[in-house]
Amino acid sequence: MTIKEIARLCNVSPATVSNVINGKHKAGNETAQRILDVIREQDYHPNQIAQGLRRQSTKMVGLLAEDMTMFCTPLIIDGIMRFCEDNGYNVILENMRLYARWQDSWFHNNQKYQSVLQPALKELMSLRVDGMIYIAGHERIVEGFEETDIPMVAAYTYTTTHRIPAVVIDDEKGGYDITSYLISMGHRKIGVLAGEIDNLHTQARIRGYQKALFENGILCDLSLIHYGAWNRQGGYEAAGYFENRDITAMLCFSDQIAGGVYDYMHEHHIEIGRDISVAGYDDQTMAEYLYPSLTTMQLPLFDIGYHAAQKLVGVLSGDPVREDDIERLPCKLLIRSSVTRISS
Repeated sequence: MTIKEIARLCNVSPATVSNVINGKHKAGNETAQRILDVIREQDYHPNQIAQGLRRQSTKMVGLLAEDMTMFCTPLIIDGIMRFCEDNGYNVILENMRLYARWQDSWFHNNQKYQSVLQPALKELMSLRVDGMIYIAGHERIVEGFEETDIPMVAAYTYTTTHRIPAVVIDDEKGGYDITSYLISMGHRKIGVLAGEIDNLHTQARIRGYQKALFENGILCDLSLIHYGAWNRQGGYEAAGYFENRDITAMLCFSDQIAGGVYDYMHEHHIEIGRDISVAGYDDQTMAEYLYPSLTTMQLPLFDIGYHAAQKLVGVLSGDPVREDDIERLPCKLLIRSSVTRISS
């Protein structure tokens, strides 16, 4: 159904229908009501792309998601959609499925990455989106946007293009906060089960861990930091590394790693929350259902999406773009049952 067809059914001009749709009531009340009745009966919806071409704005935001299966992505998208819905913008999603295609092997294979990224970029641009938000599966520095000339914001990551704002988590503060909590519970020998050593999350959380130790007069023993895989198997292997190192608490840089620690402790008849304290990071669904429930850091994923959309719409409304605009949002400490207080 088009405006011309609506006009034919109402025996008026297309301009009259357009005026009624856009609230310009130049038609008489009876005529306007007849047009609105036909619109409702025919379930007419304006063609937003065509409208956008006329007004040079489609009121559409394009989302480039690395992979919808990553635990962080749905909440980020939910935050974006909440802001867009509240501010009259529609959302178009391009799910690049990078992890589904190649697991982690694409991280250091730019040819694979660009073979999916560039067609996705062109697709969104062909739909005349007003701006784009890039959503990563985890923080790192992404490239390939140097030639993109429409407003863009990076969510949960950074880009090599300094004019693209980024909204990320404050991992250094997160590492500091959870280490400070463990110290407040009497723990001074804290083993760190980190992810890969070259990962941005790992590096920032380590800085926070070291800062908390320093402020509490505790020497940082590098032998108590173990780098490995982010998954459950990595946690299991790291737990074995710490078996004879006389620690009282384990700080895991992901809840998946913590899950592997739980497996190891169960096999070796060590009771978490009594014999050893364990803390995680991420607040994935599994954290609450482990036994005992896992003390962890909740990521501000919804807020990352909301702030990214807010920042993009601000630029679309005329806010100036600042070089190296990076907004870091704090994590939230969730205290559950896996950490016990000990005497200093």
